[in-house]
Amino acid sequence: MTRQYDAIVVGAGPAGSSAALTMARAGLKVALIERGTFPGEKNMFGGVLHRLPALEKVFPDFWDRAPLERHIVKKGVTFMTDESSFSTVIEAGSFDKTPYNGYTIFRPRFDRWLAEEAAKAGATLICSSTVDEVIKENGKVVGVSIVGRKGAIKAPVVVAADGVLSFTALKAGLRKPTFNPGQMAVGVKALLDLPSDVINDRFGLVREQGFANEFVGCTEGVRGGAFLYTNYDSLSVGLVFHLASLKASGKTPYDLLNSFLEQPQVAKMVRGGRLLEYSAHVIPEGGYDMIPELVGDGILVTGDAAALCNATGVNLEGINLASHSGVVAGQAVIEAHKNGDFSGKGLSLYKKMLDESYVMKDLKTYRRAPHMLHNDRIYKEYPELMCSMMEYLYKINGTPKENISKLFLKAAREKVGLKNLAADGFSAWRAL
Repeated sequence: MTRQYDAIVVGAGPAGSSAALTMARAGLKVALIERGTFPGEKNMFGGVLHRLPALEKVFPDFWDRAPLERHIVKKGVTFMTDESSFSTVIEAGSFDKTPYNGYTIFRPRFDRWLAEEAAKAGATLICSSTVDEVIKENGKVVGVSIVGRKGAIKAPVVVAADGVLSFTALKAGLRKPTFNPGQMAVGVKALLDLPSDVINDRFGLVREQGFANEFVGCTEGVRGGAFLYTNYDSLSVGLVFHLASLKASGKTPYDLLNSFLEQPQVAKMVRGGRLLEYSAHVIPEGGYDMIPELVGDGILVTGDAAALCNATGVNLEGINLASHSGVVAGQAVIEAHKNGDFSGKGLSLYKKMLDESYVMKDLKTYRRAPHMLHNDRIYKEYPELMCSMMEYLYKINGTPKENISKLFLKAAREKVGLKNLAADGFSAWRAL
């Protein structure tokens, strides 16, 4: 039995559900296909949901209705060695005023809610369904087939929003069958149960305020970093590693996570936490240079499937980029229906709108950042340099202090090398 729709969306994550919601609200008949038993079931996330300007226009009361945890009022970065750490924290007054800069969320809860909102708008949510083939006619994508089900689901356009390993984009010929490990990362996360009053006392918060902290120098030389985010009554704690570096190290994500949690500086933060779950997920980190073909005859690629993830080392952005691209994809499909043209040319409005948005402009601006983050010195020598400098400045032992500039050059020469320092500084200047 073949079912006919105006559009098919594969993947009910933030990108797919945003696309489905946009199209359904415009009156299109949309099929939203999800391989999990419910949207968000297979998602791993331990981070911050930033502002979503495009979705806010489609959904004006979004921030009042979405299942959010804490709004972030404090953001910190910690440089670590085995014996010491140095942290910088910004607590800006603007962070604690609406509209808030970002929230912590639980993806299973958030993704399910957003997909259900798309269903309320008229989209047909089809769960426990894995796409096993992209159907083409005369070279144009016209639908998909589902594992274990007879017949097909057809539509003049398919939106591929099925994650970084997008089977749909692969079958449509819009991405390569293999990935460059240097453009991929793997994230591991532990969710720790902790009472809300303990979290407030420990991190200096009140009511539903939240704290987000990233760590550098805690991955035993593997390229990557760590994070700790406060939920209402739990902590999301984890690590993100460059896949090629992790493979070369021979170390396991699980062992590195346990080692991180046992470091004295971190152990104080998570003390008393009870493990609720452990998860892992592949993340696109190649930035602009990793983006595949976004448009084909009868198909668009969006979200993580389009590698729309911004990992600059300053902010880690994914959901906001995915959601924005999903809304734009939905708008492009609406226009294609008005024009009756679902060819690559007819759907090219998606690429044009995406190029004009902050999503693609930011990815272009920080195009060199992923390459800069492949510098191994960032994860060992520089944290050691930062921590040793701060330890020297604040340590009182009755001896005269050296000139700070001379001290820094001396420490940099020993820890990094002055030529490396100059080269790394130039690389960072170009990337950021």
